[in-house]
Amino acid sequence: MKRPTVLVLGAGYGGLSTVVNLQKLVGTDEADIILINKNDYHYESTWLHEASAGTLSPDQVRYDIKDVINKGKVQFVKATVEGIDVNSKKVATSAGEYTYDYLVIGLGFEGETFGITGLDKYALSIANVNAARQIRDHIEYQFATWSTEETRDDARLTIVVGGAGFSGIEFLGELGNRIPELCAEYDVPKEKVRVVCVEAAPMVLPGFDPELVEYAVRQLEAKGIEFSIGTPVVEATPEGVKIKKGEEEFEFIKAGTVVWAAGVRGNRLIETSGIENMRARVKVEKDMRAPGFPDVFIVGDCALMINEAINRPYPPTAQIAMQQAVTVAQNIVALMKGENTKEFVPELKGTVCSLGEHDAIGDVMGRKLTGTKASIMKKVIDNRALYMIGGVPLMIKKGKFKL
Repeated sequence: MKRPTVLVLGAGYGGLSTVVNLQKLVGTDEADIILINKNDYHYESTWLHEASAGTLSPDQVRYDIKDVINKGKVQFVKATVEGIDVNSKKVATSAGEYTYDYLVIGLGFEGETFGITGLDKYALSIANVNAARQIRDHIEYQFATWSTEETRDDARLTIVVGGAGFSGIEFLGELGNRIPELCAEYDVPKEKVRVVCVEAAPMVLPGFDPELVEYAVRQLEAKGIEFSIGTPVVEATPEGVKIKKGEEEFEFIKAGTVVWAAGVRGNRLIETSGIENMRARVKVEKDMRAPGFPDVFIVGDCALMINEAINRPYPPTAQIAMQQAVTVAQNIVALMKGENTKEFVPELKGTVCSLGEHDAIGDVMGRKLTGTKASIMKKVIDNRALYMIGGVPLMIKKGKFKL
């Protein structure tokens, strides 16, 4: 009898965790597990804000996929997914076409520009390891260039960060630590540097406890970060961004660096796959399957799940993606055995938002944390994610132990 083929697309938190859990549950001869990813490494997307600011090496953010998969059970293919057709059960990639018995789509997120003119051309996005390296190098270039120019343009030293959500705030926290180091390295007066956070919504960190948000804003402002809240970006140009401050009032902020961290969407391949979706996210069934396709599972950023207690989607976090992966792996094995699948039930242990290496805010198991305690908890969470995928060796190799 032919072994079933389990095809997993993407080696982010959801996809890679699915493979790691699957390889523990199936024997060598029970299934052909194929993992397809465009890079031969996984990167910790929750650490990208550090690599972007230059407070963490991009190499520390990633690790080789081969180090965490069982090569006797899993075939890894380095390729770019080019098309998905769930009706014909075919996946087109740069390495050829693949068919499957069970498909797991974990292709991650893409930045959402909301149609704002010029944003896709003139703003940088914290999208992946290479994009993080580009942001770091671009900021350093602006400082270096300012320090060597005969006629100095202070706008080079202005950094606009679009978005006061989780990613934006964590990036601002790292920038607050990094700017003094750059000033010392390139002989730039600190008062010449301007960092502005622009947010269309009327609040910072929506969904967070207001007391914790107030602490975060206060800490960041103490590092020199400016906030412009309720002022949407309406246009980006090579010189900076135009923001709307009132019904007929606009302001142009000249800036050498614009970083966009104000929204994500699912991978565009979802939109042409034949699966019903909203902004490339699929409202999955309770067992993580795509509606109408009992052999297709969706994990991570591409999956949309409603928290019925508040009637809002669960946030697409690494914590939830890794929990989804456990259920998906178990459900695939159940289907292979002709058994019933089980419902995915998130276990939300809390959320911690970093404000720099030694500062953070968090709501963990119903407890509010700030400062060093929250920062230590953030590192514990990061290390635990490494342990869950690669065990003690990966945690020791890549973990955060400097408290």
